[in-house]
Amino acid sequence: MTMNERKAKQLNLRKATRFAVILNALQVATMLAVIAYVVRRGGEDGVELGVLLLGLVIVALGAALDIREAVNAQRIARQTAMLEDAYRQLEDLNATLRRQRHDFTNHLQVVFSLMELGDDAEAMRYVESVYADIRRAGSALKTAIPAVNALIAAKRADCEERGIAFQTDIRSAWQDMPVPGWELCRVLGNLIDNARDALTGAATPSPAIAIRFDETPAQFSFRVSNNGPAIPPDQLEHIFRMGFTTKREGSGYGLAIVREILETHGGTIEVTSDDRETAFTGVLSKDEMRN
Repeated sequence: MTMNERKAKQLNLRKATRFAVILNALQVATMLAVIAYVVRRGGEDGVELGVLLLGLVIVALGAALDIREAVNAQRIARQTAMLEDAYRQLEDLNATLRRQRHDFTNHLQVVFSLMELGDDAEAMRYVESVYADIRRAGSALKTAIPAVNALIAAKRADCEERGIAFQTDIRSAWQDMPVPGWELCRVLGNLIDNARDALTGAATPSPAIAIRFDETPAQFSFRVSNNGPAIPPDQLEHIFRMGFTTKREGSGYGLAIVREILETHGGTIEVTSDDRETAFTGVLSKDEMRN
């Protein structure tokens, strides 16, 4: 299944879930109205009204259970999508590391051969020429969360292919984070993709995305920023609302899901935007881990 097909399937599931919830909510409301009417006439029609009342209560409870199951199905589908994304990113990282291992073996053979020939100066120049690749590989393995490492590696490669600089400042390994790795990938992936889309096609000199992971004794935090066009002030207040999007082909679910995930785990997300940069800052309190 392609990415577009999977997104279409997820969107159809959301629509079906929303329809089921609305339909069953109307059913519950109707049943409650009938129950209220039956209760008012309970003394007039005897046993028949009592049986009717019981049946209506059962139908109303069934509709309520249907609503709960529809919401749970949507939640499970969203978690499944997160797991699929994390798994795919881990596969990408594994493939990248295999390629880099092969390249590094070749680099070592070249350096060893140059040293055997006594050309230490040329060996040093060769090491300096491949140092950037070695540094790039190491920067993808700095957190304690394999899925996040995979995500960063995949997004870095994607952005650099598009001519977008990708800067990381990882000041914390994010050990014992209160959020599962696949949910963190959904949060960071949405934010990075939005930053990339803001820079793609924009007349921004030296387009760049910067990511920072940090930690204090009280909280974990992250910051995803880009130097693309500013978000208009009248859009900032709606940007996390479900269904709101500024993209021509966007669904409007990405940032709403980001906020939902963080708030579920006691976190917050904020956005600032001006002509210099647009930055999303997320915070996760360590108090949630102790409770």
